[in-house]
Amino acid sequence: MQEEEVGYALSTTIHKPFDESLAATREALGANGFGVLTEIDMAATLKKKLDVDIAPQVILGACNPPSAYEALRAEESIGLLLPCNVVVRSIDDGTTVVEAIDPATMHQITGNDAMQPVAERIGGMLQAALDSLHG
Repeated sequence: MQEEEVGYALSTTIHKPFDESLAATREALGANGFGVLTEIDMAATLKKKLDVDIAPQVILGACNPPSAYEALRAEESIGLLLPCNVVVRSIDDGTTVVEAIDPATMHQITGNDAMQPVAERIGGMLQAALDSLHG
């Protein structure tokens, strides 16, 4: 299956099984300044609620409190756009995609120039976490 990249995401494809990729993603986020506050197992939730099957997919709610605070000081409603979700999803038995919203979208959508340095810093931190999954 060919994966298409979307313009609003930071994304990487790793050639590891899903469970190994999920554990590595949690570790990479922690090593790059993020705490994981929430975890949603989409496959289990959709199976329970709709009795449908999807490939394994987990949404990690990641947060970097100093940057979240800085963003909220610049734009009170920014919580709607904070790049908190990191999605880990299985493509096949040995391939997993890990993606997060590109924080640059916070600046693009709000037009608030005070958001740009926060977005750049968080984008760099998220990209470093994704890049470390290949190491």
